Amino acid sequence: MSKPSKQISQAELDVMDVLWAQSPLAASDVAERLSEKSWNIRTVKTLLSRLVEKQVVGTEPDGRRFLYSPLVSKNTYAQGAVRKLTNRLFGGRAAPLVAHLAASDGLSDEDIAELEALIKALKQ
Repeated sequence: MSKPSKQISQAELDVMDVLWAQSPLAASDVAERLSEKSWNIRTVKTLLSRLVEKQVVGTEPDGRRFLYSPLVSKNTYAQGAVRKLTNRLFGGRAAPLVAHLAASDGLSDEDIAELEALIKALKQ
């Protein structure tokens, strides 16, 4: 899976979450899984078209419809998004990002334990 070439909007990310959970899916299946959004099928098809243009979703014909699948893994997308955020706001340094999360009560006890384990593993 490749890296996304352009930024993905929140609405597009909602669609990607559906496709990351299960794919390939038809547009109608994606719309059904996003029913709490109250988006009509046209909106979902527009978002899917944008994701195809951005080369983060691929299509395959299935009769008269298309099936959609992610071309970028969730992990790859998350790594890129975190890197962009860290570069923009914290000069590319992870420590200020973690400090910011800690200062704003963004870290649970579980998060802290996972970070401690990660740091211990990185030191070895």
